Amino acid sequence: MNETDNSEQIIKQRQKVGRVHRMKKFITGFLVFWTIFSIIAVILLGIFSYHLYKEVKDLNLTVRTMLEKESSSSKNKSKASTDSDLKTNDVTSDVENLADEADVRKVYLTFDDGPSSNTGKILDILDDYNVKATFFVNGRTDDHSKKMYKRIVDEGHTIGMHSYTHNYSQVYASLSSFKSDFFRIQQLIYDYTGVKCNLYRFPGGSSNQVSATDMSTLIRFLNKENVRYFDWNVASGDATTNELSSDEIIENVMKDVVKYKTSVVLMHDAATKDTTVKALPKLIQKIQGEGDLILPIDDDTRLIQHVSLSTK
Repeated sequence: MNETDNSEQIIKQRQKVGRVHRMKKFITGFLVFWTIFSIIAVILLGIFSYHLYKEVKDLNLTVRTMLEKESSSSKNKSKASTDSDLKTNDVTSDVENLADEADVRKVYLTFDDGPSSNTGKILDILDDYNVKATFFVNGRTDDHSKKMYKRIVDEGHTIGMHSYTHNYSQVYASLSSFKSDFFRIQQLIYDYTGVKCNLYRFPGGSSNQVSATDMSTLIRFLNKENVRYFDWNVASGDATTNELSSDEIIENVMKDVVKYKTSVVLMHDAATKDTTVKALPKLIQKIQGEGDLILPIDDDTRLIQHVSLSTK
């Protein structure tokens, strides 16, 4: 083999090595690209899933808000007229509860729907101001929620039932369904706190218009169980889908608490209610600045009920 043949063979060999090298680089580059693309796709999918989850939660809150608004606005409407055993209580203009200048007003801050990731923050703020409140809770069994149930009670707050599932179609399907849900949340609270709870807030309020069961039937059941139920006469507005600013929440509360001897304030303890947490310190300061007492609901608290059994 002459020198020329050797040179050509070397060139071909080098070309072959070059092709293999380029192929390796291409494959390596493709694998790197595919890996990065896959990671980005997973991240984007996670972000999309999170936003979808939030949209579903917001939709649930919208439904809940509509029910609460309907509950508040229907205090003088159809529920009492369709059931002769019920009477409507106009809690916003109850003459006996209207405050005079000389009255020491009592304010009961109530938080629905917990425990949540914000419960601990709310409890920390209440502790900072040495204020006690009332938590109407739902049923959860994760470790964080178990700790929050116990902390609510251990720190001197009042714990109340707000149904186990907070699923209107289940809770209100029948008396049997209501009882099952009721005993389930009552037992859960007892298991985690040692307290046999005798305080209840109906999902959507006692004047809700969605219950498939006459509310008088459910109220009689609670009375038989020696359980008192509370609605509200002051709404913070924090259940709305369009997130209110902390200043708007404070304004909603303050414009009404000055009217009443007893104010039961509706607020919410949910992971999405960051502005409620943000508003709480300033709200407490403003209420105390008016000389009002902030108290947890107890046996002596004046009942605030949108509807109740007729005494006729």
